[in-house]
Amino acid sequence: MFAILTGMVLAMVLKDFSKIEKGVNFASKKVMQYAVILLGFGMDFSIVLKTGQRSLPIILVTITISLVVAYVMHKVLHVPGKISTLIGVGSSICGGSAIAATAPVIDADNEEVAQSISVIFFFNVLAALFFPTLGALLNFDMTSGDAFGIFAGTAINDTSSVTAASSTWDSLYGLGSATMDMAVTVKLTRTLAIIPITLVLAFYRARKAGASAAGKINIGKIFPLFILGFILTSVITTVVTRFGVSTDVFSPFKVLSKFMIVMAMGAIGLNTNVVKLVKTGGKPLTIGFCCWVSITIVSLVAQHVMGIW
Repeated sequence: MFAILTGMVLAMVLKDFSKIEKGVNFASKKVMQYAVILLGFGMDFSIVLKTGQRSLPIILVTITISLVVAYVMHKVLHVPGKISTLIGVGSSICGGSAIAATAPVIDADNEEVAQSISVIFFFNVLAALFFPTLGALLNFDMTSGDAFGIFAGTAINDTSSVTAASSTWDSLYGLGSATMDMAVTVKLTRTLAIIPITLVLAFYRARKAGASAAGKINIGKIFPLFILGFILTSVITTVVTRFGVSTDVFSPFKVLSKFMIVMAMGAIGLNTNVVKLVKTGGKPLTIGFCCWVSITIVSLVAQHVMGIW
């Protein structure tokens, strides 16, 4: 949280951001992805699958509500369709990664992408800062990371903020990395929705334009490859531990992962221009806020119905 806030402050006072822009973008995207890959070490793949299945109903309803809200707000506020689509997809799936994957499919320009990502980053920061407090107010189980982990993994829209909020919960209640492991697994399950949703958008756009969809879609660009890395490291852990090797062997990777997460948090703070966002993004912010609140409420209701919380 301190890394995020420090980055936000620096973003407001730096006069020449261009000199560090490439490094900031690399840290907020690639370093975060590498950190997620390293999180797979020490996680049993059978537990990963079980967690994903358990949270799947919540993931499906939160994604659906976000896309519906984004579409309704697009009609009500008369916001350009591409921006509302990007915010809806970013809020419902995985923030900046989903926006980056969707933008070329719907032919969004750089300004639309930048504004959408700024909206998503803004609510990412709020979630990372306030969700642990919200979890405590809602009386989530403080002896286990399951309930808050599923909540963070389904209600926060970007992997970086999911890890920030869940690792804060772990730190507050001495749970090691249990909450973060749960939250990241749920979040990566949710991230897989990039594939069907982006494909649907690609086919819809191709059909609307009267063009052949086959030449419009690049599966390699749509699929988030770092998920494969996370699965691979989980499989390695599972195989090694089956031969009696302790998961403590992977502790250095977990420590390195947390270090890289903090780096990414600082970069996300640097990418969040609060002043500019408030001045120019009133309607997009409203869409982002409505998506964020609706996802949070639906996630809590679904968990309550399923008996998780």
